[in-house]
Amino acid sequence: MAVQQNKKSKSKKGMRRSHHHVAVPAVVFCPCGKPTLPHAVCPSCGAYRGRNYLTASE
Repeated sequence: MAVQQNKKSKSKKGMRRSHHHVAVPAVVFCPCGKPTLPHAVCPSCGAYRGRNYLTASE
């Protein structure tokens, strides 16, 4: 089994992972019809997973 000889630095680890990013974020549509990011509260209506988390400020 292979065992590393020296610890990889945070810089080297980051350089290796530099291409692991997602190119374009996925878009989901809220029940109000507006596009929003996944796992995020809808900025227009304040809903997330069927519940309202933000109230409309006047």
